[in-house]
Amino acid sequence: MSLVIIRQDDKIELWKKALQEAAPDIKIYSFLEEHPANEIEVALVWKHPKGALTQYPNLKYIASSGAGVDFIFEDETAPKDLPITRVVDTMLASDMSEYVIAAIFSHLKNFYTYKINQTKSLWKPKKYNRIIDFKVGILGLGALGAVLAKDLVRFGFKTQGWSNSRKKIQKVKAFAGSDELPDFLATSEILVCLLPLTDETSGILNKELFTKLPKGAFVINAARGGHLVDEDLIEMLDNGHLSGATLDVFHQEPLSKDHPFWKHEKVHITPHYASVSDTASVVPQIIENYSRMQKGQSLLNLVSIDKGY
Repeated sequence: MSLVIIRQDDKIELWKKALQEAAPDIKIYSFLEEHPANEIEVALVWKHPKGALTQYPNLKYIASSGAGVDFIFEDETAPKDLPITRVVDTMLASDMSEYVIAAIFSHLKNFYTYKINQTKSLWKPKKYNRIIDFKVGILGLGALGAVLAKDLVRFGFKTQGWSNSRKKIQKVKAFAGSDELPDFLATSEILVCLLPLTDETSGILNKELFTKLPKGAFVINAARGGHLVDEDLIEMLDNGHLSGATLDVFHQEPLSKDHPFWKHEKVHITPHYASVSDTASVVPQIIENYSRMQKGQSLLNLVSIDKGY
């Protein structure tokens, strides 16, 4: 039986080659080439075209090639009775942590401001901040958020996190549930969103939430574009309640050329590249789960259909 790779970027052949080299006994296909749909048991997907999964009658499970699975749930035509797996990868988490920490230090040391001043040939020193000056709040203490929290603690940051269920991480103040969210926000001077995108978290980064942050707070969204209400962020930046934002994810990607984020001096954009699944690190997980499926064993990193992550 076989595995098909379904994605809309230029990385299908990269993944196909990596899988074939790791498991030459498994038939690996791109969904763009001619392939026997009836033989496909596993679909390895990333932001696949909606409807692409309907042609495989013998599919056993759907595997996301990244940590996110929201795009699968957004496909109303995707099979509803199949298991879904996601990537849980130390390298993915480490890359994300490094990205967020880089964004935090760029804010602390005014690198964003100086880059703007450079384009204006403006020499204007500005008072910088130190690690001890800010408390970092992490929305989401899952696989990615927990690694970031531990790394921030090692750097000496005052660190706190919020999640649906209370997590225990040494030297990290943990908040849980909707009742504790306001207290968490009130003391988060730098807010990092690493939540999964679900019906409950869609649009969570909105005006109501922003107003609960301390004046001058800085926002980093490296989770999903669907978490953010774009116009609310712009309003809160323009009225001075927020000092700035680093965004790696957007509702539409690539970000449309006429989007106001491009020219907003307080918005700092990266092209959804904070943390990218590395084939060398992820392929062994894919092969392991394929083997488990064949043996009738439980799959690793199963997604909760009810929770959406």
